[in-house]
Amino acid sequence: MSLTSGLKKAASKVVNKFGGSITYRRIVTGIYNTSLGTVSETKTDLSIKGVLDGVSKSEVNDLITQNDKKLTVAAKDISFTPTNKDRVVIAGVEYKVIAINTSELDNTPITFDIFLR
Repeated sequence: MSLTSGLKKAASKVVNKFGGSITYRRIVTGIYNTSLGTVSETKTDLSIKGVLDGVSKSEVNDLITQNDKKLTVAAKDISFTPTNKDRVVIAGVEYKVIAINTSELDNTPITFDIFLR
C-alpha cells in the first residue's frame, strides 16, 4: 500500500469516527431555457460524514468571513471534486459552498476543507 492510499484510508476513518452526518448536494448546471430565462440544475445528494468547525482568524480573508463554517470531508468518501456551485445540508440547514481547500499528496486529494456560508 502506498503512502497516498494509506493517508486516504486513514483520513476516511478519522472523519467517519469523529464527523457527523451531512448531505452533500452536487449541483450540475444544465441547459439555458431562452423562453423562461433560467438555467436548469441537476441535483445529486450524497450522504457522508464530515467534521464541522468554525473558521479560525488566520483563515479569514476577502472571501471567507469569521461567521463562515469549515467542513472537512475525506476525498475517499466522494467520487468527484467539490465545486463552489454545490451546497451542503447539515441538520436541515442548506449552506452554500464558498471555497474549497484540497489537501493533497502526489497530486491525489486526501481531504477537502469546504468553507460554508
